[in-house]
Amino acid sequence: MTDNQISIIVLAGNEQAMIGDCLKSCLWADKIILVAANSTDNTIDIAKTIVPSKLTIIRTFDEYNKNFSKWRNLGFQSTTTKWLLYVDADERVTPDLALEIKKLLKFHNTDTNYYVIPRENYYLGLRVKYGGSYPDYVKRLFLKPHFSGFTGILHEEPIVTGSFGYLNFPLRHFTHRDLSSMLTKTMAWTDVEATKIYQQGHPPVVWWRFFRMILTKFWQRFFCQQMWRDGVVGWISVIFEVFDTFIIYARLWELQNSSLSKSK
Repeated sequence: MTDNQISIIVLAGNEQAMIGDCLKSCLWADKIILVAANSTDNTIDIAKTIVPSKLTIIRTFDEYNKNFSKWRNLGFQSTTTKWLLYVDADERVTPDLALEIKKLLKFHNTDTNYYVIPRENYYLGLRVKYGGSYPDYVKRLFLKPHFSGFTGILHEEPIVTGSFGYLNFPLRHFTHRDLSSMLTKTMAWTDVEATKIYQQGHPPVVWWRFFRMILTKFWQRFFCQQMWRDGVVGWISVIFEVFDTFIIYARLWELQNSSLSKSK
């Protein structure tokens, strides 16, 4: 493995509207590995036109939005370079970040084995800065000899040894692109969250718990983290998170009652 070579592993589903700009921001890498998870649109065809020479495509079909660690590990298993960077289809590597990483690879001589990168988040096309949306650090840049992959279903975590460092320049993250996609994610992710809480033996959901969790979420995001300062998009984001919280606990109640019915 050449010391300063890097592979970028890109995760994408049906992302034909996003994959082009994502891959263009990654062209500086030595190799690009596209993990196409449940992709049935033109995502792969578009990718082939942008990086025909150094692109590896891995296709996988499984349950929607429930195998992030598996998808990341499929990409990892196909890498041959010493450095790995993970980027999602709705993210962009800014020119400043690309330059910072290339300098790091060239002069790296410390015990730091992985790096945490800040993200600029965009909700409904607008940059947001509050409600915990910035710097939104993510662990994405790894020295392969010290990295073993990811674990976890939804909030996946890297398995990596050694110390970490912080990069200064951000990834740009275009999340919550429209209300329809936000609702789709809500229905998929709240199911995972509710199942995890249920498996951990959460106390029975009673009526007052809905109000407690909803008010807690609203207080944290709106007042403590000042999401109101992002304007209308901030309000929409807070209300959606409150709605997500309600759905998680409604699903948890459903799981608990289903279990009780079966045990009778």
